Amino acid sequence: MPANILQKARSAKGFMPEPEGEALYRAAMGAGRHGPMLEIGTYCGKSALYFGAAADRLDQEFFTIDHHRGSEENQPGWEHHDPEVVDEEAGMIDTLPYFRRNIREADLEGTVIGIIGHSTQVASHWEKDLSLVFIDGGHGREPAHNDYEHWSPKVAPGGLLLIHDVFEDPEDGGRPPYEIYTRAVESDGFEQIDREGSLRILRRESP
Repeated sequence: MPANILQKARSAKGFMPEPEGEALYRAAMGAGRHGPMLEIGTYCGKSALYFGAAADRLDQEFFTIDHHRGSEENQPGWEHHDPEVVDEEAGMIDTLPYFRRNIREADLEGTVIGIIGHSTQVASHWEKDLSLVFIDGGHGREPAHNDYEHWSPKVAPGGLLLIHDVFEDPEDGGRPPYEIYTRAVESDGFEQIDREGSLRILRRESP
């Protein structure tokens, strides 16, 4: 991974440990040869930098979707709230300026394509198969299952589905990412091929 992008990824706001970020990069380097890639949950662009580095090397496009108002767990009073990303004039979280700055400073504006909106709305208009989908949006039950139901069918046969914050032990974290991981491997034709920390990397079975 290019040193300048890795340095930017290390300093960017976000919740992606470096070993997991490097696993994103490796997965993208393998899958991205076969088509565009997409993530749900941009926040400030930390994970998009790892994906963008791979997409840039492969001359591929990487899409990242977020409404940039923060997930439930980012709101005031919750564990992962950062008051620095609150737009005081609007009185709401706004992570879009941080994302744009990080992507610009990494020289990835021509590779990483930010889509502002709710993932389910975007999914209803999305038709192209994807070589990789990374689910890391809202971790509440409804948003996590909605992201899975709308985007997992768009993973091409042989493509990868990545899910973040999967914890087998309820003491370690919330259940919805684990629930959608379980759905994928038990019912929907995905097999786990790798893991790093709380990141699970699954491959869709070919017909």
